[in-house]
Amino acid sequence: MTLQPVLEIGGTHVTAAVVEGGVWEVRRQRRFPLDSHAPATVILDTLANAARSVYEGTAAHWGVAIPGPFDNTIGVGSFTGVGKFESLAGLHLATELASRMPEVADAFVFVNDADAFAMGEWILLDPAVDRAVFLTLGTGVGSSFLDQGKPAAGAAGIPPHGHVHHLEWNGLPIEETVSRRALIRGFESVTGIRLDVHEIASRAREGDRPSKAVFDRAFTALGECIAPSVTTFDADVIIVGGSIASSWELVHNPLGRGLDAGGLNAADRFLWRARSPHVSPLVGAARAARLLQAVHPE
Repeated sequence: MTLQPVLEIGGTHVTAAVVEGGVWEVRRQRRFPLDSHAPATVILDTLANAARSVYEGTAAHWGVAIPGPFDNTIGVGSFTGVGKFESLAGLHLATELASRMPEVADAFVFVNDADAFAMGEWILLDPAVDRAVFLTLGTGVGSSFLDQGKPAAGAAGIPPHGHVHHLEWNGLPIEETVSRRALIRGFESVTGIRLDVHEIASRAREGDRPSKAVFDRAFTALGECIAPSVTTFDADVIIVGGSIASSWELVHNPLGRGLDAGGLNAADRFLWRARSPHVSPLVGAARAARLLQAVHPE
């Protein structure tokens, strides 16, 4: 049994886990709160303590799912303009982590968090699927374009680095139309009431028209916006995850209509909800550790 240790780093948490390779099952995991605005030493100590809590084997390559902007090939992030992890900007993360956990880590394979989610979900797909597009809907729009299970960030016709948030809609970044803040703002502009997304979704499910219209507008726009990239990439399937995807009945239909309006016929045929969104980033980080380039401490 080959065990692969991984970390999934989020804005408010870090999850450490051990994944069994081959069958890609999570054997152990622990989740810890993480303050992304804390000093670098606090963040790094939290990550190392989380790692040691689940893994006691010999020094290994760790798979690490991490949000951007981060250069996975050198292990350094800029974290400018994202409102989190600013204290880590410019630090060589492999060196910093290895110095805190030398007994269990000798190198790190960093992978964008959206790519980790996608690589984890990939193993659940039909083997006949060659290319797939993955979306994560939450604070913003995360995305990954996979070809044969690996990120295809340089493929022709897709957004830079495979990141949909680089696209524009009506002259503005797409996240000004589709994101947690955009849905909240859209509902408030119509009703004068400020509610969080789960509250707007609850009203929409109860038949409240302004609430449903907010979802319809946002996800129809997203579908039209990404349709050209999905078409050019020749994707076999689109998989949707993230916290907002939990309101699937409010996302699925308008997103499908938008894709069709953008020229992608029969969008509903291959628009699916993620099957295992809670463990997919962990499994994806484990797969990345086997498939992608490792970064060694300096």
